[in-house]
Amino acid sequence: MGWGILKMRKESELARYRHEDKYIVDGMQNALLKTRIRALMKTDGNAGEAGCYRVRSLYFDSPRDQCYYENESGIGERDKYRIRIYNGSADRIFLEKKSKSRQMTLKQSCPVSEGVCRRLMAGEQTEFSPELTQKQRQLLSEIWSRAMRPVVIVEYLRYPFVEANGNVRITFDEAISSSNDISGFLEEEIPLRPVLDRGMSVFEVKWDEFLPGYIKNHLQLDSLQWTSFSKYYLCRKYNGYGGIRI
Repeated sequence: MGWGILKMRKESELARYRHEDKYIVDGMQNALLKTRIRALMKTDGNAGEAGCYRVRSLYFDSPRDQCYYENESGIGERDKYRIRIYNGSADRIFLEKKSKSRQMTLKQSCPVSEGVCRRLMAGEQTEFSPELTQKQRQLLSEIWSRAMRPVVIVEYLRYPFVEANGNVRITFDEAISSSNDISGFLEEEIPLRPVLDRGMSVFEVKWDEFLPGYIKNHLQLDSLQWTSFSKYYLCRKYNGYGGIRI
């Protein structure tokens, strides 16, 4: 394959990446930002009457915790794998890969059955069944080829807002908690441990090619505490994690 074709493929792949900035905010900043955002953006239609939904993810890592240490070291290009449910319901289960490159992110997602989910929870590798889609096979192959195993559950309440101009999505992730009860991932309620001080949350701003100036200026983003750490990293770090140093 020629260099020109490879370059075009890489550029096409990067075109699907989105900008993503994350900030740690306290309770007062949270309330102020929400007030400002409600004047500019709509609440995501997936949110309930309270304007939020509950996200629970089970993250995977390699035997030497490569994902954890790549995040800690700030490596520019890295991947994370997880399975995710919403509002404590096993009716919809998603297998996801989130990639980071050049301060941008790309999420690949596909639904999986409860059977596949439970095998992943148990760290089991099985033969592919005929009904699996190409995307399911791809993500499962990547997890199994790297000998990844489930390591921590991350749960939080998400307040989402959207704006079509620039395809902007803004979220407030509150009550961020972790659990080591891997076997209970699909249960409606599980024991959780908070990982941030009371009132603290993660504020995320995502957009495609441009972030409209009226949103950036109105939110005064330059005055906030930017962070490169993921919720996965925070939950393992503050959940008493003592991993293997690469």
